[in-house]
Amino acid sequence: MTYGIVMEVPAPIEFYDAMHAELARRAPDVVDGLLLHLARQTGAGFQIVEVWESKELCERYTAELVGPVMAELSGGRPPPGDPAVEEFEPRGLVVPAAHVFV
Repeated sequence: MTYGIVMEVPAPIEFYDAMHAELARRAPDVVDGLLLHLARQTGAGFQIVEVWESKELCERYTAELVGPVMAELSGGRPPPGDPAVEEFEPRGLVVPAAHVFV
């Protein structure tokens, strides 16, 4: 079953930009199970929307890549702010072209 999350992160968009660049460097090809990743700046920081093939694949990627990169970029300190995470069950996902836009 597909799995979706929306994260509201109270941190500067530059933190997202650095995370995104480093994750793209470490996993330049396809991320196993990731169907959609979208981020945008908000008034309080940034928001991320992701759709995965499964919750397990999302959790594995987070544990193996996101967590270590976040720890490195924050110098071992906690990240700039705790994200609010909302899980959802995706409906009607259509991805007509699979291009990476940085």
